[in-house]
Amino acid sequence: MGRFVHRTVEVNGINMHLVEKGEGPVVLFLHGFPELWYSWRHQIEHLSNCGYRAVAPDLRGYGDTDAPSDIKSYTCFQLLGDIVALIDSLGVDKVFLVGHDWGAALGWYLCQFRPERVKAYVCLSVPFGLVNKRDPTVKPVENFGRLFGDDYYICRFQEYPKMEKELAEAGTPYAMKNMLTHRDPGPIIFPKGKYPPGFNRHMSEDLPHWLTQPDVDVYISKFEKTRFTGGLNYYRNIDTNWELTAPWTGTGISKDIPVRFITGELDLVYTTPGTKEYVHGGSFKKDVPGLEDKFWVQPGVTHFNNQEAAADTTHLIHQFISKFK
Repeated sequence: MGRFVHRTVEVNGINMHLVEKGEGPVVLFLHGFPELWYSWRHQIEHLSNCGYRAVAPDLRGYGDTDAPSDIKSYTCFQLLGDIVALIDSLGVDKVFLVGHDWGAALGWYLCQFRPERVKAYVCLSVPFGLVNKRDPTVKPVENFGRLFGDDYYICRFQEYPKMEKELAEAGTPYAMKNMLTHRDPGPIIFPKGKYPPGFNRHMSEDLPHWLTQPDVDVYISKFEKTRFTGGLNYYRNIDTNWELTAPWTGTGISKDIPVRFITGELDLVYTTPGTKEYVHGGSFKKDVPGLEDKFWVQPGVTHFNNQEAAADTTHLIHQFISKFK
């Protein structure tokens, strides 16, 4: 990846590693779990050739960015502070924002709490309703347990350090391949002791067409170093984020931020009970007035659509942000 420029910047009390390429308006890419800046390699390459400055950091706890040990260092406001400081370090007032998975959730927080920093937002996978506090009476993790049982992945991820131990026993190469190649649209269950931890209990020996062994090796090399605690700590703050954002319950996103939503037809978030109803039933548009009327659902595509359907996803991102360049 020698074509890309690697830098480290100090933001919000931590050192953050980022990769960038190109000149022009900034497009800021925020990755999810268990990913890295590398998840955006296709988009960085294409958009930097289209007159944009494409920037993708390793988020707090990932890759070559610092990983504080305190779980409370991963609340939504700590993460938001990282991104605002990162934008400041880039020397711009506003960015085109693209987020996937936890990066999508962080994108919604930026749009909600610092809307003046966002020109337009392209959200992959996670609609606003899964981030905003929807039920003021039941904590989210408790609610997930009621719906899917205590073996549901978000519930299991709360178990520190048990989850880290299970992932270590499975081995980073197995865990990364297992999670990146997951295609089951049903709830993600981690039965204790029945098979090695992972999203896909029927993992194939062969990699899918969109993922090479050198790609997987990039993830393995970084997660062998950092392990998974940083990424798991995002999940361990779900209830804390619910409490911290209580004063904004019921508030949406500014109508002045144009938004495009892209998801895979088999995405594990899109297929979660209630998500399709939220997206297509009018509530999403009510919460996000700047949202396009058309939602981009990619046939046969799963969760990591920025990699699995790289060309289509990149085209949809570029097509949208070019309207506001």
